[in-house]
Amino acid sequence: MEKKNILVLTGSPRRNGNSERMADAFIKGAQAAEHEVTKFESARKEIGGCKACGTCWSKGRPCSFPDDFAELAPLLEAADVLVFATPLYWYSFPAQIKAAIDKIYPYLADSCQRPLKIKESLLLVCGADGDMKMFDGIIATYREIAGFMNWADKGVLAVPNIIEKGDNEATDALGRAEELGKSL
Repeated sequence: MEKKNILVLTGSPRRNGNSERMADAFIKGAQAAEHEVTKFESARKEIGGCKACGTCWSKGRPCSFPDDFAELAPLLEAADVLVFATPLYWYSFPAQIKAAIDKIYPYLADSCQRPLKIKESLLLVCGADGDMKMFDGIIATYREIAGFMNWADKGVLAVPNIIEKGDNEATDALGRAEELGKSL
């Protein structure tokens, strides 16, 4: 198995919450498979959304507006695999991770100075609702992003009925996340 550089982008504003625990289980599995893994906690950073200004790369960096995306950009550029680990908010991604996702836009610009080499992606998501239909929006959005970026979708782990911290420990979610990490 080839060694991969994996970036796990988390979206939970709650420290040590359920989606973060899923991310950590995934990381444990990926490291057991001898991959290099970096976790970037978007909720702990100040990343503004894309302003659609069209000045990408004009200052030698992906976004001309300085913020903590400057820390994420080199991690994205080094990654072979991108993993989104997030809670479900209103059928989609929370604002904290969505701002980071939106700032991937400069890598699609004609002026792009450092193209991404990401080839694969995964989605780890958990939410309070028990109806799996509630996950349709985030899963569809993730798959559209992966398809548009030409990333091979390596899996979706969506876990319902997860509300309080630690709820996923009573499910098979952490084991499944770890196995996904090992499977790369």
